[in-house]
Amino acid sequence: MAEVRYTEDEIKSLDWREHIRLRPGMYIGKLGDGSSPEDGIYVLLKEVLDNSIDEYAMGYGKQIDVAINEQGVFVRDFGRGIPLGKVVDVVSKINTGAKYDSQAFKKSVGLNGVGTKAVNALSEYFKVTAVREGQAKWAEFQFGNLKKESKVEPTKEENGTIIHFKPDNGMFRNFRWVNEYVEQQLWNYAYLNAGLKINFNSKTFHSKNGLLDLLSKKTSAENVRYPIIHLLGDDVEIAMTHGEHYGEQYYSFVNGQNTTQGGTHLSAFREALVKTVRDFFKKQFDAKDIRESIIAAVSVRVEEPVFESQTKTRLGSEKISPDGQNIRTWMNDFLSKALDDFLHKNPEVAKEMLKRIQQSERERKEIADVKKLANQRAKAANIHNKKLRDCRFHLNEKGTEEGRMNSTIFITEGDSASGSITKARDVDSQAVFSLRGKPLNCYGLTKKIVYQNEEFNLLQHALNIEDSLDDLRYNRVVIATDADVDGMHIRLLLLTFFLQFFPDLVRNGHLYILVTPLFRVRDKQQTFYCYSETEKQAAIKKLRGKPEITRFKGLGEISPNEFGGFIGADMRLDPVILPEETNLDHVLDYYMGKNTPERQEFIIGNLRFEIDVIDAPEEESPVIPEEVAA
Repeated sequence: MAEVRYTEDEIKSLDWREHIRLRPGMYIGKLGDGSSPEDGIYVLLKEVLDNSIDEYAMGYGKQIDVAINEQGVFVRDFGRGIPLGKVVDVVSKINTGAKYDSQAFKKSVGLNGVGTKAVNALSEYFKVTAVREGQAKWAEFQFGNLKKESKVEPTKEENGTIIHFKPDNGMFRNFRWVNEYVEQQLWNYAYLNAGLKINFNSKTFHSKNGLLDLLSKKTSAENVRYPIIHLLGDDVEIAMTHGEHYGEQYYSFVNGQNTTQGGTHLSAFREALVKTVRDFFKKQFDAKDIRESIIAAVSVRVEEPVFESQTKTRLGSEKISPDGQNIRTWMNDFLSKALDDFLHKNPEVAKEMLKRIQQSERERKEIADVKKLANQRAKAANIHNKKLRDCRFHLNEKGTEEGRMNSTIFITEGDSASGSITKARDVDSQAVFSLRGKPLNCYGLTKKIVYQNEEFNLLQHALNIEDSLDDLRYNRVVIATDADVDGMHIRLLLLTFFLQFFPDLVRNGHLYILVTPLFRVRDKQQTFYCYSETEKQAAIKKLRGKPEITRFKGLGEISPNEFGGFIGADMRLDPVILPEETNLDHVLDYYMGKNTPERQEFIIGNLRFEIDVIDAPEEESPVIPEEVAA
């Protein structure tokens, strides 16, 4: 074995650009391809927008224009504009910014001088333009390297900053923008900055009532037990109600940042809510009964916030300011007064809240025995759970941000499909849960069925979502079924299970559908994997002679060696997205309820069928079953 050298020559000093590009996870979390709302391209957009939002918060500029097209991303604010002499430095010198000592920026998000520098370094093209008091200056970069910069020039443009960037396609491999994720991001900015107007690709995002508007948009009047409670205080805003769904549904924010994984402020709210409700009704309700079916949005402003990662998805601060109150104490003081006052002034709301809590209490007690037995079975099964092939890294455990974000579980049906994925998977970050057959149609059933049905109970335990998403073990839950009628049916049954009992899993962007190729087209030199008939025909044209065409009818027909490429770095995932206006009850009733003429008409109108087109007999390519081709 050759000796590993360790001399002066092995010691390297990376410049800011090289370090960001070599270790992007330290700055933006996982890279991804845009299929997840936490993928890097959305973090790049957020980093640019955060600066514009900070300007608005300071009272400068009431409008932000955003556009995303083939040329890249364009963000234009109407704030004060970057000081012209520092235009290049602000976007290309690490730890350069105006927010280190300024009291005015103490409650902003971007305090570390990294954001736009990371965007610059991870973009194949980046241009910054600053307009300030009738003068302008711009600079262009490629992969963080300065290519051109202008002199200070006179202009008639309004004050502000314009950023144009195009993410590096080599870094964010085959990325795509999912407009629903972008729009959700912009809505959050609008809700948290009442009065701000954001224009995006011909749509306008604007809110007058902050979190009240957010919760109004996320709920419908017929699915909440009482009108939304809206509480405002110094550096805190809360909107809350109870619904008819299972679980707890939260939207949490710190200094305008959507903390999708919560943190100390959300934990403090959940704790303070229980204490306040118990004190008001003078009864020691179980905490789970109080929080069951709650829908709440919580926004706080904290001085010099400490987040648990650069992506700022979870607050770690224990105090509201370096020398201030503990967040738990502060939240409890606010809620115990504000919510208590509200309930005293609105006895009808208090009455409906009490009914909802008592209903949760009854339901919990009704299934207590069933739940106990089910958990005992699950505990015994976990010792040697044949259904679960686990991985090493998990979302709810300590580890690298990249390892936690990459944690994935594939839900498959049958030994054949499970075998291929199990052999091809990355054992560090990819787990497999194997279904025995078609799962039960749980539409219209109560949560009792989750414990009575062994398969559902084991799946619930594998994901670790029995009580909440706080301890979810995998960042991505991927339904992997065959691309045939049976596979589609299983997919629909699983979607029903998650939407009915664990809708937060979907709302928080954790549920996906695995997309695998339908065809393999190859000759002796090249192989193409095609995901549609169009791609198949294009591949045939690229190959000479009579290529071999294989139709994959099931996941088990794909060899493990090939499968590795389909669940690797270029894995194609379709996210399951719930638009804001979605009424879950209506959706589930339509697809899983009793047959209706409307649904039958929909199916007939959207039927797709294949026709094998043969241009000429002599050019026909053979379609070979996988078992023969292999």
